[in-house]
Amino acid sequence: MTSAFDRVLDGIGTAVVTGTFAPGSRRSTDDLVAWSGASRSIVREAVRVLVALGMLRARPRVGVVVAHPADWDVLDPRVVRWRLQGPDAARVSAELRELRTAVEPAAAAAAARRAPLDECAARREALLATADELASAAAEDRRLDFTIADIRLHALVLDLSGNALYRRLHRVVGEALRERGSIRPDRHDVGLHCTLAQAVAGGRPDEAADVMREIVRRTDHRPGPDLG
Repeated sequence: MTSAFDRVLDGIGTAVVTGTFAPGSRRSTDDLVAWSGASRSIVREAVRVLVALGMLRARPRVGVVVAHPADWDVLDPRVVRWRLQGPDAARVSAELRELRTAVEPAAAAAAARRAPLDECAARREALLATADELASAAAEDRRLDFTIADIRLHALVLDLSGNALYRRLHRVVGEALRERGSIRPDRHDVGLHCTLAQAVAGGRPDEAADVMREIVRRTDHRPGPDLG
């Protein structure tokens, strides 16, 4: 169940992204209380978060000023989600695909180099089990379960890479994958994910990088209607 705070935070964040609250415009706390119908304490807390995200600027005796998009923390998962739901969704999707193309194949190769280590055995097994869950969910057209498994699989690869910066991107990648959750995956995409898990677990970095690159590339391809 969505809390009042989350509702206000999402509402103001969406209003900023869509331009309902235009860059440079000013809003007092009273304005936002009236607009949202929430308490002053909830509005103030939401504003505090949005200031930290660079979407609003606090001004003494003025209230808040809506920041220019260049100042937003565009790698924060909440900002990613709002932007994917906004008027520039196609451009945001393309930007995410470019980011993923730059990062995920390298992360997959690094994960494949580390996965055979004894210390990574549990995560290696988790990766293979997640690939099986993904394939099963896809075969039964359980799209929510498929999306959950897909997000977990990509997060495990980023984690296995051993790179702290790659790991920090798992929620950004997760938002990009969640945005495609209503699309039924086709057999080829499912096979690619299973091959990726096997390449990483089997310690084959070149193959892992190539397969991950193809997976990301195909996010620009809308799968067909049938797995069969």
